Amino acid sequence: MNNQLILVGHVGQKPETKAFASGSKVTKFSVAVKEFSNKDESDKPLWIDVEAWNGVGDRVVASVIEGREILVSGRLAVNVYDAVAKDGTPMKMSKPVLKLGSFHLAGPKPGPRKKSA
Repeated sequence: MNNQLILVGHVGQKPETKAFASGSKVTKFSVAVKEFSNKDESDKPLWIDVEAWNGVGDRVVASVIEGREILVSGRLAVNVYDAVAKDGTPMKMSKPVLKLGSFHLAGPKPGPRKKSA
């Protein structure tokens, strides 16, 4: 069974790439999308982690910057990892992630950030 997820949001931070001994590499960044609710009208963002592998990741690094509006499309997956609870108990954690298939830059390129006084 295939799944497809399409999101439009803003890039949260500069994409970061990690290379593996196998020659593969992954580029990671997050996208903030507006979370809407019938009960709450706040502009609270929902943060989605995105992973771009190999060539797609190279294109992300070359063109995606923090704050840029972006449309991302890909497969929804769940990353599972080991963690330790506050009381020291080992546990499994899971986090949803979008495995990037394609992306499109949207909106104007963000201008320079204003420094606060």
